[in-house]
Amino acid sequence: MYLPHSQEDVEAVLKELGLSSLEELFSHIDPSLLSSPNLEKPMSEEEIRRFLKERAKKNKPLVSFAGFGAYDRIIPSAVWQILGRGEFLTAYTPYQAEASQGTLQAIFEYQTLICELTGMDVANASMYDGASALAEGILMARALKSAGKKVLISEGVNPLYREVVKTYLAGYEDEISLIPLCKEGSTDLYILEDYLRKDDVHALAVQYPNFLGFIEPIKEIGELAKRYHVPFVVVADPIALSILRPPGDYGADIVVGEGQQMGVPLNFGGPYAGFFTTRYEYVRKMPGRIVGLAEDVEGKRAFTLVLQTREQHIRRERATSNICTNQNLIAIANLLYMVLLGKEGIREVAKQSLSKALYLKEKLLSLGFEEIYTGKHLWEFPLKIDNALDLYKKLLEEGFLLGVPLDKFGYRDTLLIAVTEKRNREEMERLLNAIRL
Repeated sequence: MYLPHSQEDVEAVLKELGLSSLEELFSHIDPSLLSSPNLEKPMSEEEIRRFLKERAKKNKPLVSFAGFGAYDRIIPSAVWQILGRGEFLTAYTPYQAEASQGTLQAIFEYQTLICELTGMDVANASMYDGASALAEGILMARALKSAGKKVLISEGVNPLYREVVKTYLAGYEDEISLIPLCKEGSTDLYILEDYLRKDDVHALAVQYPNFLGFIEPIKEIGELAKRYHVPFVVVADPIALSILRPPGDYGADIVVGEGQQMGVPLNFGGPYAGFFTTRYEYVRKMPGRIVGLAEDVEGKRAFTLVLQTREQHIRRERATSNICTNQNLIAIANLLYMVLLGKEGIREVAKQSLSKALYLKEKLLSLGFEEIYTGKHLWEFPLKIDNALDLYKKLLEEGFLLGVPLDKFGYRDTLLIAVTEKRNREEMERLLNAIRL
């Protein structure tokens, strides 16, 4: 193993920090999380590799019934086989039009399919993730309205996304108002209209379906936004859009979302890729990179970056945002997933997920779980049960991740459960048996 720091380097850093040892440096970490390999003697690279493989065999894989924005889905093997090619998997994301036509074409195709999925006119080359895409969308809506100091966000928007928005808006001193949910688990339209009647609202954001899995009345929300001239931002689930009408059909001005479900494995939170779309008339306000189709000097088709209104290219005060790159590799994974499955394939993923979710939900209700809302949902749904956190911890020991506990988000004894096409009958029966014990 190669360690770049000498003992003298380490001691110099510790002295600068006022610490006496590396153990003291890491003393804030719970000791139960630390593990010593207990090596009896120095090992070669091959010996270390074998040692770690043996240790890895002791890991107990979890069967995931959790979502909350990141989902365990089937990924076609071809996705990452293709991405592993040298043309895509590079140390630096290439954009030079004279040398990177393949990469630029792939991004252009990605933008095209994202537009088709969302029902919007133009898309950029991706954002860092779904949360930052929403925050940038609200900043863009703010620029479109150019008046007002209030942002309306449905309580159905993922709470973690809302925290990112709050961080982005901190410098603007805008007021963020949360619109509560009604008994169906979707945005309360009456309260929403009361807020929209005020003249100081410059952005409205909802999630479709929302983070609890319920389908929002997006047609009615879009009509309200149009009536009161408020830019309408929608956080959309890309798999759900294969069976739901796209937000573009309901007057959305900006549609964003997380692309993790399309060919990207769960990986401790990333890297993922957010998608970002808008209407053609707003394209010059859209943040990030955009790949366009042009012609070279010989009249042949060529792909290149266009409308580069980023602070690297124009005066900072005129830039649309400080987003100056994109998640190229992950975005192309999204593209490959969409191309390999096609419209019918993605629709089948959604249908299987919904069917399996309804099956498991019925079984859980028979075991004493209770619904907290009455609305229609897809493959994610919240259920309440006494001592939910204790049950959650018990099932972890049995190898099951039964949803996400929602106590910290205001839903006591509630688990947010998700079922994807990857889960099978045998896994669900084992889960139910573990609950019965």
